[in-house]
Amino acid sequence: MCRKVFAALLWLFMVNASYVSAETQTLDDAVKAINANVLFMRHALAPGFGDPESFTVKECATQRNLSDEGRDQARHIGAALKQAGFAFDEVLSSEWCRCKETARLLDLGDVQTFSGLNSFFQSHAPKDETLAILRRKLDGLSEDTFTLMVTHQVVIQAITSNSVSSGGLVAYNTFTQQAVSSSID
Repeated sequence: MCRKVFAALLWLFMVNASYVSAETQTLDDAVKAINANVLFMRHALAPGFGDPESFTVKECATQRNLSDEGRDQARHIGAALKQAGFAFDEVLSSEWCRCKETARLLDLGDVQTFSGLNSFFQSHAPKDETLAILRRKLDGLSEDTFTLMVTHQVVIQAITSNSVSSGGLVAYNTFTQQAVSSSID
């Protein structure tokens, strides 16, 4: 009986592993496959979970912030995007310090904060209002531009149905609403 259970679990793992690898593409392939005009990025590594109870959006000391590893991760991703030839017409960031720092360290252009990218996890921003602001922005983007949006897991998942880890990327087409998780490799 144990062999049958083990074999069934192994089969399920292999099926799920192949599904995940099929869903994640290199960034170049993902952008081309869906003609993406937006690249969502989850902020780089910021240890912990959520934000402290004392959270204030204008005070970085009250927030969960990037670690040294997260800063290195952001620089690496930015360098890889430049090396791959990606250029952005607009770089937008959540107002959270970990997102602003990630966007700045990517060094891919002037960074503008945008409330439509703020985290509604823990209700620090109103979910419905935040997503409405973001959807209006997405609806107004041209298919001829390429916009980078540095934000949070909950925002990316709400718009694209994709879950990504810190520093993760999702290519998105605002017209077809197709989304593909991707890597910079």
